Amino acid sequence: MNEPGYGVALFQSTHWAIRAEKITRDAGLEVKLIPTPRHLSSNCGTALRFRWGDRDELVRVLEEHGLAPDGIHRI
Repeated sequence: MNEPGYGVALFQSTHWAIRAEKITRDAGLEVKLIPTPRHLSSNCGTALRFRWGDRDELVRVLEEHGLAPDGIHRI
């Protein structure tokens, strides 16, 4: 899948976001920790940005490691 744009994955805590970054990078995905856009959530201040076309793979990798995101949004 080669859809343009980016998405963000939201997590319950910064610790989970950092762990998700390591897991997805180790899986070869291009990701980056960013401040959570306030219009999406005020819970955790850190979100994981990823290529929108990698969304299904990102979710699969995270779920394999028991780390399902609280939400995924296209930005």
